[in-house]
Amino acid sequence: MSNDTNHHTDKHSGDVNYLNFEKGFMSWWMSIDHKRIGLMYLVSMIFFFAIGGLLALVVRTELMKRGQTIIDNDTYNMAFTLHGVIMIFLFIVPGVPATLGNFLLPLMIGAKDVAFPRLNRLSYWVYVFGSFFAFLAIYFKLDTGWTFYSPYSLRNAPAVMSATMAAFVLGFASILTGVNFLVTIHKMRAPGLTWDRLPLFVWATYATALLQVIATPIIGITLLLLFLENAFGIGVFRPDVGGDPVLFQHLFWFYSHPVVYIMILPAMGIVSEIIPVFSRKPIFGYKAIVWASVGIAAISFLVWGHHMFVSGMSDFVRYLFSFLTFFVAVPTAVKVFNWVATIYKGSVEFTSPMLYAMAFVFLFMIAGTTGIHLATLATDAHYHDTYFVVAHFHYTIQGGAVIGLYAGLHFWFPKIFGRMYNEKFAKIAFCLLFIGFNGTFLPQFVLGMMGMPRRYADYSTFSNVDTFEYLHFISTCFSYINALGYSLVLVNLGYGAVKGVKATANPYNSLGLEWQTPSPPPHDNFETIPVVTDWSYGYGEEYSDHDHNGNKKVVAKPA
Repeated sequence: MSNDTNHHTDKHSGDVNYLNFEKGFMSWWMSIDHKRIGLMYLVSMIFFFAIGGLLALVVRTELMKRGQTIIDNDTYNMAFTLHGVIMIFLFIVPGVPATLGNFLLPLMIGAKDVAFPRLNRLSYWVYVFGSFFAFLAIYFKLDTGWTFYSPYSLRNAPAVMSATMAAFVLGFASILTGVNFLVTIHKMRAPGLTWDRLPLFVWATYATALLQVIATPIIGITLLLLFLENAFGIGVFRPDVGGDPVLFQHLFWFYSHPVVYIMILPAMGIVSEIIPVFSRKPIFGYKAIVWASVGIAAISFLVWGHHMFVSGMSDFVRYLFSFLTFFVAVPTAVKVFNWVATIYKGSVEFTSPMLYAMAFVFLFMIAGTTGIHLATLATDAHYHDTYFVVAHFHYTIQGGAVIGLYAGLHFWFPKIFGRMYNEKFAKIAFCLLFIGFNGTFLPQFVLGMMGMPRRYADYSTFSNVDTFEYLHFISTCFSYINALGYSLVLVNLGYGAVKGVKATANPYNSLGLEWQTPSPPPHDNFETIPVVTDWSYGYGEEYSDHDHNGNKKVVAKPA
């Protein structure tokens, strides 16, 4: 990378550092700086993550012993419903794109800001507005499950209408962010930053933005129909007046399986950025990872039916969806192979970001291999709606999206805050989190294989109640270790942001464009618009006979 350009000035270039709070809350609320908007998203989502996590602990504590313990059945239904709604719609779906994506995308492509800064600010305002409706659903005691399945969602109209309105409004925030990112990547790349030099996190963000723009309107229409169904009883999903509740499942999952990759693809992009830096090797198979990201986004629209193998469909359709579900694993496996190949024979440095990145690979492999059981028709019939699905889902989302977000927060923390966290403390927190997570959800695979249904508040009437109680006890104990790990991470990062040792511009000696600016970056990101002369993964390439496209380097021979 080089910065040989004409100096660019802007009326904001003399503004105070974006981390400055002297002008008060309104200076942040009205800001159009992508860095401040990313941080506001981050703080908001950590707040919702904490609430969702506390609800999860309530659910696990209730299940620790047979019979009713700390809450009754109705409260249990509300707790797991709100845990899902808050975690999915307020934390996971906006997740990496709204936080790290907002902060890093302009920096990584050499731009001053996103293409539409005011639209970016509006997306955050819409997000906050939608969150109020989500909490209104708490007041009305939402208890349908986060999927809002009909006919459950046709009984408590005020709660369902509040929750669906929340998801509907939050969808607009997602669409606005996706449109902004697409235009930014297409139109605002620095000179020389061609598509075959684009950072892999940017490619992952690009694929995610496509999904946000294309898929989100589907769930918007679906939730609007559900809202109207509750308000006027129009008979779209209500079976007693000619509606079809299975239609809701088709519409819901047509969006909700692509949204899994809205959650996962950015985390994959983070891992693709971290592993080369701490392996000191070029990323293996750059183009394969790029095409795998685009391929995952495309195929994700064709596999929604595997959620409905037991809902009633022809054998041919079952076979088709089963095949397509197996097929979507191919581009995912390509990424895993490339990550492992990058680490192989590298000069690996086990920093906390690298530990999170390697944990992501390990945990997501468990998610993928257990997903095979749910893509197989015979085993899915047994595992459907059991704790096997709960465990698989959490290995995908928590072990994938959340661990990926934490990897990114640790990696880019010095750039975001200009300070360093305590590395030793970070590794201790990582160990607690990793042990707690696996101890929580591995027993749930066994529970599912033994037939324990999910969403049950009590299991005392089952014949194998003793085994269920033993496994639930283990899962609950480790869930508290998991929560402790997450809490220590947040404490460490929070303290580091305020009191940590000041960071240098590039503490990891990374080649990424975002590391070529001061830490924290100035208002306009770069003093001069950078000119890109090579890709950002050339670690050790000076010893290679080929460039990153596989072409043999031309070496001038002496006269």
